[in-house]
Amino acid sequence: MRAKRALDAAGSLALLLILAPLLILLTAASVATSAGPPFTRRTAAGLYGRPFETLKFRIAPTPLGRLLDRYALDELPQLVNVLRGEMSLVGPRPLPARDPACTVHRLEVRPGITGLWQVGARSDLPWEEMSLLDLHYIEHHWLGMDLAILVRTVPAALRPRRSRLRVA
Repeated sequence: MRAKRALDAAGSLALLLILAPLLILLTAASVATSAGPPFTRRTAAGLYGRPFETLKFRIAPTPLGRLLDRYALDELPQLVNVLRGEMSLVGPRPLPARDPACTVHRLEVRPGITGLWQVGARSDLPWEEMSLLDLHYIEHHWLGMDLAILVRTVPAALRPRRSRLRVA
């Protein structure tokens, strides 16, 4: 557990430093191209059910919003959640505390930015299969699995997912 937390802290800090210019550019572009704050916050259940606020870029039906959504760039601010110890780099997706899928098993690990289903079929899987992959991770995770998922995350993120945003 300590090795995973050390990996999370070092990895999130390094990624925040490396990605700082991109994060600043995306924040400025968001402010310039749409009304409202560049970030959204959502209360989620963390380790042992402790609530915390997840950070994400706000996506809107604009070219920038579609880009953020398509390449999962809207998730990058969650590196701050990882650095603070509220999330992990790898784990099941954070869910609202009152979500019926937020079972006791899910609360035994920190939620993560990436996980098994994110590096597989991304958002092309039905919810039930995503939940099964999260449960598999919860029951069988170890540092080697986390490292393998992290290695597969970059190519998966570069593979565009179907946008959830629709042009009106």
